[in-house]
Amino acid sequence: MNIVKKYCLRTIAIAILFVFGLCLSPLPTLAAESAPQWGYEGDLNPDAWGKISRDFATCDVGKNQSPIDITGAVTGQPVQIAFNYQSSPLAVVNNGHSIQVNYNPGSTISIDGEEYQLLQFHFHTPSEHKIAGKAAAMEAHFVHRNAAGKLAVVGVMMNEGRENPLISKIWKAIPPIGQTKAIDNITIDAAHLLPNSKSYYSYTGSLTTPPCSEGVNWAVLTTPITISSSQLQEFKKLYPIDARPIHSTNARKIELHGSV
Repeated sequence: MNIVKKYCLRTIAIAILFVFGLCLSPLPTLAAESAPQWGYEGDLNPDAWGKISRDFATCDVGKNQSPIDITGAVTGQPVQIAFNYQSSPLAVVNNGHSIQVNYNPGSTISIDGEEYQLLQFHFHTPSEHKIAGKAAAMEAHFVHRNAAGKLAVVGVMMNEGRENPLISKIWKAIPPIGQTKAIDNITIDAAHLLPNSKSYYSYTGSLTTPPCSEGVNWAVLTTPITISSSQLQEFKKLYPIDARPIHSTNARKIELHGSV
């Protein structure tokens, strides 16, 4: 009888621990499935982002949204961006919205004495920003964050022209949707995606993807780089359009630093 009682008590204890463990354990699959979905076409297009989730409300109600059509820029202080990009192992992410390249710590930009660390860069087609009403074939966004958590994004326009060797290296490593492909023995230098001229337009805007958070310092370089027609088409096979439409400047100041 004692043995039976001990067995029953042990069974009950195990059951309690199991239930308690379920309550404490994370549910990654459920969390992933319940995350708000968004896109560029159909019911999940940019016009619907603000209604998909309360977390995306700023996409609708924000007054300093990006991208914008860059016109009417005034001459700003000649503050140059100091780029200090280092080589990093190639790590390509196919996140279902774009192709993103994650970057190791240690690469920075400095704007007016404020240092920001490069986190990643990714691509949009066509370009999200326009300059004087004209879009480029693609646009690369270099996303940086400073010690206080503030974001600075450098935009680089990409026109059709000569093949870009670094783009070829990235495209060859694109994994299936939802996966990351890290190749430790292949390194890249993000500086090779920058034009020689570092003059730029600056304004205060937002992320161009949900949750569309505002307070982002934007620097859109005035000089484009090139990408070949075949490289552009290869990207478009995966993402024919992954650009958010233009938003109103709402009287924001746009400054030009350097000459066009």
